[in-house]
Amino acid sequence: MEQENVNTVKYPASLDTKFAKIALTLALTKRELFIKMVEYFYRTKKDPADINDELLKTSLAKSHKAYTSFIKTQEQLLLIPMKESMDKMISNQKDIVKYFNEQVVNANKSILKGQQEQMTRLQETEKLISKAMENKENLKTSFLQILNGYIRNREDLGAFKTREREELAESARKHIINL
Repeated sequence: MEQENVNTVKYPASLDTKFAKIALTLALTKRELFIKMVEYFYRTKKDPADINDELLKTSLAKSHKAYTSFIKTQEQLLLIPMKESMDKMISNQKDIVKYFNEQVVNANKSILKGQQEQMTRLQETEKLISKAMENKENLKTSFLQILNGYIRNREDLGAFKTREREELAESARKHIINL
């Protein structure tokens, strides 16, 4: 082995235990591990005293990935199906309202038409009843006139003229039939 210019670094024995464990884990010698550490800090320009910087970045990145994947999972499992269900429900409710409005409008039109027909029939019935009452009164008046004329003429005839009585009765019957 060639002799290189070797410098020594002194550090506490407790740190040597940690250093040995890291070297063993990475399958390197302590010297090789030290060389790689120096190269790492030299190339990355990182401050070895600020170990929280890298840990914080890593932690934030992991947390961000975890939150993002959680939100995506929740979106797939809950939000998208819920939105689809709500859209379908809203569509169904619109259809129900449309159908209900059509039915109510048609029912109202039908009821209104029926009421108008009933009103027309009622007016016609009232006219017929009114005419019938007038006709009845006219018939009563005419009948009373015929009856009174018959009674008067009968009394004028006296008791002995049966043939004229028969003619008078027949004439009264004809007048009543003509009513």
